[in-house]
Amino acid sequence: LTGSRDALSLQGRGRAQDKVAAKMSFLCRVAASSSSSLCAFRTWPCILNAARAYSAGGQYQHILVEKKGEQKNVGFIQLNRTKALNALCDLLMKELSLALDGFEDDPAVGAIVLTGSEKAFAAGADIKEMEMKTFQECYAGNFLSHWNRVATIKKPVIAAVNGYALGGGCELAMMCDIIFAGEKAQFGQPEILLGTIPGAGGTQRLTRAVGKSLAMEMVLTGDRISAQEAKAAGLVSKIYPAARVVEEAIKCGEKIAGNSKLITAMAKEAVNGAFELTLAEGNRLEKRLFHSTFSTTDRKEGMSAFVEKRKANFTDQ
Repeated sequence: LTGSRDALSLQGRGRAQDKVAAKMSFLCRVAASSSSSLCAFRTWPCILNAARAYSAGGQYQHILVEKKGEQKNVGFIQLNRTKALNALCDLLMKELSLALDGFEDDPAVGAIVLTGSEKAFAAGADIKEMEMKTFQECYAGNFLSHWNRVATIKKPVIAAVNGYALGGGCELAMMCDIIFAGEKAQFGQPEILLGTIPGAGGTQRLTRAVGKSLAMEMVLTGDRISAQEAKAAGLVSKIYPAARVVEEAIKCGEKIAGNSKLITAMAKEAVNGAFELTLAEGNRLEKRLFHSTFSTTDRKEGMSAFVEKRKANFTDQ
């Protein structure tokens, strides 16, 4: 019996070590991606801080991560630099990528909610951190390229926005698939006031969401728009009282997670294709994905359940 307990203990430690090793492997890949030795040298302190946090039990320094919903099928990530109004520093974005990767690999999670505090979703990038960067360093290190992980994850991501979503915070919200906003939320791209321009998709995603005229006005003046203006322009899908935004986002996540995760990923790919393809190319993509659903067990189950007037039991196959 003692031997069995020891064996189980060793197995548990082995699994924990495997998780830490996987996270450390990701951190090493991040460091290796820096083509500039100067960039790598400056990045290592952040990487080492993250490594210490993960080896101490998987805790994050700048984000809170858990599962929500009755079935615990909604991944939940809260930005947690409240004193800095959730300014997006490099370590926070690396931690966000790790958390997203974890939920992407979790078969129980069908959707993800990303939020900040009631005062600020994210007030922008960390200006103090980037103030002294040079062109050579930014270009050689492909500065901000790793921010795009939010946009490339296959599972749907819902932004629950309260307060400020400015600069990088607005760009982060726009990388998500759905945006729910609190009544007092504000959106803006004020980089022009700092002598620069948006660098994480602001000029591209904002224009596609609200049209050229409003996007140009926001980018060239740095002016903000309210949640109501954002909804009227098509940037936001729904507005709720501040205290309900996260709750409603989780409910939406639960509804999405109740469908087939496989088919949901196909649907997301098809809709995203509309932003990058011509109408003819987008229709071809949609048709191929639609035809592909007929090779899945979930398509058969969904249609059979409809005909038999019962609830579908999807298995993500």
